[in-house]
Amino acid sequence: MASRIEHRAEYAYGVSEVFRAETGEEALKARLAEIGGKNSALLSHSADENGARYQLRQGIEADKLPPIVRKLQPGDLYVDREHTFTRDGDGYTGTARATVSGMPGEITARTEIRPAGDGTVVQTRGEVKVRIPLVGGKLESFVAAELTTLLAREAEFSREWLGRAR
Repeated sequence: MASRIEHRAEYAYGVSEVFRAETGEEALKARLAEIGGKNSALLSHSADENGARYQLRQGIEADKLPPIVRKLQPGDLYVDREHTFTRDGDGYTGTARATVSGMPGEITARTEIRPAGDGTVVQTRGEVKVRIPLVGGKLESFVAAELTTLLAREAEFSREWLGRAR
């Protein structure tokens, strides 16, 4: 069984501007510095107007984890994310895969960056799978909720980034 992830963010900026705010090297480094957690890093990056590919690591300190997670994995956790975006008509389509250190399972998602009226919409849909008997479902729900919150924080950062760029 898997837990679903869904997030939608609207921007008052064009697709190309939003794409750069979501995938640009400088923007990603700044976002990680602000909300990436302990020992976060941009591990690899390449991008141009036709697409982007990057890997990043985000840290979660042990004291910010629920007790069930600390029992299964003592210490800090790291989330490794790999994103790929390709130009698709008047927007971009992306896929993401993430793993959490010490947790058997994965997170997968599809993101679309599309024009909407005078702005842009970024829609992400995905799922969390944790393969641990008895507690996997609880962990999936927790991770899905945390990821949805993270996506909202990242969207807010991108809006602020875009506002500073003008």
